[in-house]
Amino acid sequence: MAKPVKTNAMRWLDQRGIAYQAHQYEGDSRTTGLQVAQRLGENPDQVFKTLVTQGKSKQYYVFMVPVAASLNLKAAAEAVDEKAIAMIKEKDLLALTGYVHGGCSPIGMKKVFPTVLDQSALSQDQLIFSAGKIGYQIQMAREDFQKVFPIKIANLID
Repeated sequence: MAKPVKTNAMRWLDQRGIAYQAHQYEGDSRTTGLQVAQRLGENPDQVFKTLVTQGKSKQYYVFMVPVAASLNLKAAAEAVDEKAIAMIKEKDLLALTGYVHGGCSPIGMKKVFPTVLDQSALSQDQLIFSAGKIGYQIQMAREDFQKVFPIKIANLID
């Protein structure tokens, strides 16, 4: 029997005694967030994607929005008091965060960046997001997620 996979994000939560449920799905770097939700049989409104950006000030930010939504860059910039926000290049993601595109978790990055969660999450008791490896997701109580590290809540989608 194969040993269960533990990602950096899972180990980080384990070290802090924070409850979560791990999910596994078949996928690769081309698997969309909506496909992840479908493969897990979960509501796309509670499955969040992790987006890494850089502000005009050169500060990096992490934004989490439902997988079926798109990040409104203007709203994101306003949420973090930046003049403008841009997505970082996919080729820069691994060096910056330690994660690859399609497997980027807001937990366990190389550095902790200011993180903003879309306000739609407030209507969800449970959040599902990348566990830091393609094919793995973490599900945890929204309230526990908000305790993991300081996050801001803002309207980030149209």
